[in-house]
Amino acid sequence: MRHRMSVMSLRAACLLLATLLLPPVTFSQAASLPDFTQIVEANSPAVVNISTTQKTDRKKGMNPHGRMPHPGPGVPFDDFFRRFFDEDKGGGGGDQEEPDGFDSKSLGSGFIMSPDGYVLTNYHVIKDADEVVVRLSDRRELLARVVGSDKRSDVALLKIEASDLPAVKIGNPKNLKVGEWVLAIGSPFDFDHTVTAGIVSALRRSLPSENYVPFIQTDVAINPGNSGGPLFNLNGEVVGINSQIYSRTGGYMGLSFAIPMDLAMNVVDQLKSGGKVARGWLGVLVQDVNRELAESFGMKTPGGAVVARVLPDSPASQAGFKTGDVVVEFDGKEVDSSGALPPLVGSTKIGEKVPVKVIRDRKPVTLNVTIGELPAEDEETKLAGAPAPEGALDKRLGVAVADLTADDRQQLAAEDKGGVLVQRVKDGPAQKAGVRNGDIIVMLNGVKVENAAHFKRLSAELPAGKSVPLLIQRRGSPIWLALKVVQDKK
Repeated sequence: MRHRMSVMSLRAACLLLATLLLPPVTFSQAASLPDFTQIVEANSPAVVNISTTQKTDRKKGMNPHGRMPHPGPGVPFDDFFRRFFDEDKGGGGGDQEEPDGFDSKSLGSGFIMSPDGYVLTNYHVIKDADEVVVRLSDRRELLARVVGSDKRSDVALLKIEASDLPAVKIGNPKNLKVGEWVLAIGSPFDFDHTVTAGIVSALRRSLPSENYVPFIQTDVAINPGNSGGPLFNLNGEVVGINSQIYSRTGGYMGLSFAIPMDLAMNVVDQLKSGGKVARGWLGVLVQDVNRELAESFGMKTPGGAVVARVLPDSPASQAGFKTGDVVVEFDGKEVDSSGALPPLVGSTKIGEKVPVKVIRDRKPVTLNVTIGELPAEDEETKLAGAPAPEGALDKRLGVAVADLTADDRQQLAAEDKGGVLVQRVKDGPAQKAGVRNGDIIVMLNGVKVENAAHFKRLSAELPAGKSVPLLIQRRGSPIWLALKVVQDKK
């Protein structure tokens, strides 16, 4: 008994000694947290509230809550991304019909970037506004003139007639690191100069709705009214413009996205000098390479951006790009996904000749392309078409296809020659690959499909148990799929 008690006493003494020797964890952690007070005091006067007024028309079907429209099926999670600017609520939570001539009011944030009255905010904050009012920290309200705006980057430049204004310092987002502290100042729900803080969650994040912006992802709380406000680093420099959040509910859920200031300042310089923004253009439609596609292209690991379509008379077409090329490097910079390519191309000077490394037929090929100017954004084409005569079912793939008629090609925006229309998909390899009714099969295993008879021959020649690339067109957009034929029964 004495031996047991002496052992217990010894253990207790060791535990007490270890506790006394441990550093005060809670105090140490608290002491390491940053103090944001000086940054807020120095920069709050340069942050402004922006309100807009727009005459609306019930016929236009405007959504007064400013949520982004859904871009259509096939874009994952895009319905959860929200650009935020909110109007005076007045109740209700969805689309509302208002009488003709109703004044729609929206609220957002912005910041003064120079003492002579230049203000930066989001394009979607001032979009279609008839009047833009900037409220300063001293409660003055000044009418703003829209110097210019750019929808693709979601940046707008305003000018107010005032002088000796407080202005922010512009920082370099390229120096940001994941895990670094950042803070936002804005007007969520019209609560002026609200401060929220968090960390950088990721860099160069691409979103389905924005092809030309490598977003800064943070966990800073952003809500309606924060849009257009500044994102500061611990040096008190603006490194981003708060623009979007990911949300299932319409409110903050821990995923916020800001436009990098180097990109925004490039837009500002172009708006000041020419009133519009010009971007580099390659002229290809691309998608990610997943594991199955990587296998079908003979790649060891997934990566790069596979070309789904080369646009006619584009720089890519003139440089010799082909459908099925996998872009892995652009002007010496690695392309690890389809989202990485557009920002690289867009930031390249028009007329500059750059090398592009692609994987073609399982071998690396370098193409030299002269970058063109990105054309104006086209309106989305609404597709509809009459069904063609039903074709026979290809039992090996579980799909029935038919030749495209002239009307089909016009209504489905198909190419002048080749391709077959998918009319029926049953349980089988095609269904597992993701083929749907109404798709146009353009290429199979690297061969362009000429017609239904040619498709049948290509299907019969497919190797069993191996993934092969399949190029389809869906609602006017090309998509690569990995098709794997099961072992033929003996």
